[in-house]
Amino acid sequence: MSTIPARIPASTFHLNRRKQIDSFYNPTPPIHPRATALADEGYTTPAPAAPSITINNLREAINSLDTKMASLMSQRHTLESHLEQAVRSQSPVLRLPSELLSSIFVMGVLGMGDEDPVMVPTIMLVCRYWSETALNTPILWAKISVSPHDSLDKARRKLARSKSCPLDITINFGPRIEYINGVTEQVIHAMDLVRPALWRTKSFRLSVPNRPQAHAALLRCKEDAPLLEILSIRVFHSMQDDHYSSPPLPLFNGHTPRLRSCSLTSFNFGWDLRLVSHLRVLKLGGYFNGFAPSAETLLGILKECPELEELALRNMSDSDPDICFTNSDDYTLPTTKPTQLSRLIKISLYFAGISLTRYIMSRITCPNLESLEMCYLENVTPVLQLLYGQALTRLPMRHLRIESCLFSELKFVNLLRRLPSLLTLELVDVEDVSSNLLKGLSSSQPWACPRLETLTLDGCTSLDWDSLRTFVEARLPANSHAYPRSLMSVTPGCVSSASEAAAVHALSVSRNPPRRPYPTAMGPQRLHAIDVTRCSQISKEMVQWLRMYVAVVKCEPAKGVWGEPLMP
Repeated sequence: MSTIPARIPASTFHLNRRKQIDSFYNPTPPIHPRATALADEGYTTPAPAAPSITINNLREAINSLDTKMASLMSQRHTLESHLEQAVRSQSPVLRLPSELLSSIFVMGVLGMGDEDPVMVPTIMLVCRYWSETALNTPILWAKISVSPHDSLDKARRKLARSKSCPLDITINFGPRIEYINGVTEQVIHAMDLVRPALWRTKSFRLSVPNRPQAHAALLRCKEDAPLLEILSIRVFHSMQDDHYSSPPLPLFNGHTPRLRSCSLTSFNFGWDLRLVSHLRVLKLGGYFNGFAPSAETLLGILKECPELEELALRNMSDSDPDICFTNSDDYTLPTTKPTQLSRLIKISLYFAGISLTRYIMSRITCPNLESLEMCYLENVTPVLQLLYGQALTRLPMRHLRIESCLFSELKFVNLLRRLPSLLTLELVDVEDVSSNLLKGLSSSQPWACPRLETLTLDGCTSLDWDSLRTFVEARLPANSHAYPRSLMSVTPGCVSSASEAAAVHALSVSRNPPRRPYPTAMGPQRLHAIDVTRCSQISKEMVQWLRMYVAVVKCEPAKGVWGEPLMP
């Protein structure tokens, strides 16, 4: 019996499949019997009703909602701004009283040393309250300056805002060519501006290129200056010959009871003692030929300043041909009683004439002198002898500078032996400094300058390396624990309690105690800094050796005309 099914015709299969598909798909929906019955009874379906709200009404409603939303958003922004102001008003910074905030401004602007010209405008940009407080703080506007970079309008605004506060007035026009044109007119306008406020001026500084401009400005200083403490007049072209030799006297009507600092450069004031009496700082410079003061005149000024603390004489020629000294270097006591300046602590003498310098130094005594600078004075051996005589009683000198001068090396070493408190010794372009000076400083019979910390040998080419190395080694301690080293520092780790922090602090203090003077019997202090600039005999290897034993070593090779180093 065969298992193969019988063959079905294709037409049969096609007809059956088509019937099934037709039974599932009906293109016309069935008619509901209820609707058919209503149609038979005569009822008809009503048409859709027309819309009662038009399109324009809908659009108007939407616009009304948008307007309400915008109004609500505006109210929200207003409330947010009020909330922000209320929150800011609770800030401690904005609740500070204006007086306290003004004091903070004064400390931040004037108490940081050099004044930043944009500090006050920056403060005023923070907020309206800060701006009003700054405008109502007169001391912030007390510094008035007129220069090529500071206009008269700016000075006028500061003058109005300063109210009745004491002023610091500066009129500065340098010697540059682009500043010369129109300087006289600007200086006169500036003086006319500040002239009504001279009665409350605390400091007055005038810098102009020529004497005519200085005299034109000072002719307007006829009012009293009861608060004036600092006076500075500087004429840049000091060598210019002109007919402005008669001063516009009296300056400030001769009434400056509080004047304590006076600096005059190339200004001829007739050496009026009313202007230079009872000073604490006196600086004179730029007087040559017939304009230089005589020795007796200068000594008379010093007698009128018994509380003088600083004296500076620069660029002055010997005007007294009758003052003559013998060429011998023997020290002779003055025949008259010297003027005692017990508060004088600093003297600076730069190209002041050796005869004038020697005369002045022989007529004054300064038992508290701490700093002395002598530069371009030819042979200063007589001055060193005078200092040696002063050191026999009392001379607490801490800083000594000699530049481009001649002197006796032996007498200089004898003076250094009488200066146990000397900390800084500067010798610049001194030809008489040889190895004998360093050998004298290396000798322990007794130690010379045992507290010396800084030594400058700039341009001293007569020294040899052996004497310099001996000097440095002589001031080294015998062992690492002999003297406390200033560079030793303790770096504590992380501490977790106050007791541990106190223990670390005690350990650091025990290892690095504060520096104090040592008696000469224990030896000198270790040298802290040395300067061998322009010393061509010192090689790079020698400088490296110095850096092993000296903390700060300054060495710059000598340079040629075009700035090239002369040593390899």
